[in-house]
Amino acid sequence: MVTGSCHLIRAGGLNLLIDCGLFQGENRWRSLNYDDFGFSPSELDYVLLTHAHLDHCGRLPLLVKAGFRGKILCTSATADITKVVLMDSAKVQEEDFERWRKINLRDGFIPKPPLYSTMDALRAVDHLKPAAAYDKPVTLNDNVKVTYRDAGHILGAAFIEIVVRNDIKVVYSGDLGNSRKPIISDPSFTKNADAVVIETTYGNRDHKDIDQSIEELLSVIISTFERGGNVVIPSFAVERAQDLLYILRGLHESGRLPDCRVFLDSPMGINVTNIMRRHPECLDPETRELFSRQHDPFEFPGLELTKTRAASKRINSIRKRAIIIAGAGMCNGGRIRMHMKYNIWRPESSLVFLGYQAEGTLGRQLVEGAKEVGFLGEVYKVNCQVHTLGGFSSHADRSGLLDWLGHTKGMDHLFLLHGESESIRSFREEVELRELARNVHVPTLHEEFKL
Repeated sequence: MVTGSCHLIRAGGLNLLIDCGLFQGENRWRSLNYDDFGFSPSELDYVLLTHAHLDHCGRLPLLVKAGFRGKILCTSATADITKVVLMDSAKVQEEDFERWRKINLRDGFIPKPPLYSTMDALRAVDHLKPAAAYDKPVTLNDNVKVTYRDAGHILGAAFIEIVVRNDIKVVYSGDLGNSRKPIISDPSFTKNADAVVIETTYGNRDHKDIDQSIEELLSVIISTFERGGNVVIPSFAVERAQDLLYILRGLHESGRLPDCRVFLDSPMGINVTNIMRRHPECLDPETRELFSRQHDPFEFPGLELTKTRAASKRINSIRKRAIIIAGAGMCNGGRIRMHMKYNIWRPESSLVFLGYQAEGTLGRQLVEGAKEVGFLGEVYKVNCQVHTLGGFSSHADRSGLLDWLGHTKGMDHLFLLHGESESIRSFREEVELRELARNVHVPTLHEEFKL
């Protein structure tokens, strides 16, 4: 799956870029991050940013390095989270480069330099303009207006309606949310469009019910503690970590969570949690109501937030009855690997995946049943129990995507992307069977269409 979302639209005298994401997953996709964009960044007028996930905002510093001088238009919450995400991305790249440079120094091998530095990320942040609010049109020039609608995916996420000369309407879905999840409001809909570009991450399957998934998580926690082990959860710092805190708080308050220590070992996850507290406009009514009663939905007894590396390392002396939430969500870096090092070989411990694992990632190997895996310079036998719980996804599933499309009338063109080949193929068949659009396209990299 090509996960680096980036789409150029030329309309009404403007050059607009929808998102500018980092390619992730397999090496063949990640290598594309070093290629040029296929267009001149200096000619862009605006970047319209749907949300702050790395595969949608992660190449913005490269865009600025290459000459972009326009505005990055987004919601206020997206601007706040993007700043954290880009700074963390730059820091990780710089640290990884230095670590591998030292490891390979004796062989005279120099690894690829970071895509961008912390200073590059700061320069990109300067272009963020949080001028978009849900459902309020923004005029870009006499010919083009854009409206950001709540995508229900992560805090501040939007799908974007672009209207050209009051005649042509193009809608970019960004990533659409799972309407059955807590904290974030459910996705909005668009009533009509000439063309729609939609993600298909889960276009070939439906999620389990969220309540059922919570029960499964609780069952894993109880059985793991009974065996005398720890529960290790690779988690995305944006949204998934906060979902977990919200759910574990609920289990604690109902008296169902066993006595244990819970660690959120993610500086970025901690920062994003604080950002959530500042943006009640993006939260669902139940979560807003908790805040109105001075009841923080992300706090409960036994929770420990670890920012420093020293505090993170101390966690690994705990052998049992700990729930360790750490990034990265696909195990392709971050503090989660250190916690895996101390638990993956232990039959009494559990490794729990709650989100999508892209092709080519360590997480994907594990959910597909790998018996041994290599990371941190060593090979480890997978003796722990590995669980995949599907109801926690922040992406809409097949039914959710079809329901969202079903609200849209008059589509001449529908473009399917942001999914693996099987997901796109299956979703295309269903869309064509329901005759939801007159023409269905599956774009390839750098392919152009004229509407």
